[in-house]
Amino acid sequence: MADQEAAGLAAKVLTVSDGVIAGTRQDGSGEALVELLAGEGYRLADRRAVEDGVESVRDALSDMSDGFAGLIVTTGGTGFGPRDLTPEGTAAVLERRADGLAEAARLVSPFGRLSRAIAGTRGTALIVNLPGSPKGSVECLGAVLDAIPHALRLLADQPTEH
Repeated sequence: MADQEAAGLAAKVLTVSDGVIAGTRQDGSGEALVELLAGEGYRLADRRAVEDGVESVRDALSDMSDGFAGLIVTTGGTGFGPRDLTPEGTAAVLERRADGLAEAARLVSPFGRLSRAIAGTRGTALIVNLPGSPKGSVECLGAVLDAIPHALRLLADQPTEH
């Protein structure tokens, strides 16, 4: 059921995966996030995939956030693998951190506590790293989704009730 607060808000999904880029892996987490966001009332403004790496993530997030007002979620690259560099690429573009979002998302499961994901803002975009598994990405986003419409309205300098 769509969240009335999220209706009309824009979202973008970035999948970070060598396997998806190589065509050896399906983008299950990206698809699951698109479905969740649409079900909550978000309008999908963009969906992309890039290979793992600091530069690829940094460049994609920089491009996706330029002039964008809305939510950008990444999926993949937040663990301990040698190519899991999504948090480092994300940190390179963030202007302000939103540690509470990343911390809340980590609490959803024991495996969530292994996540190195970060969250923060760049301009009027809110960027949130999520795990690469469909189940983990949906669970972690679900843990913070209730606060995101308010955060996006604050970033857009729109009136809020608080």
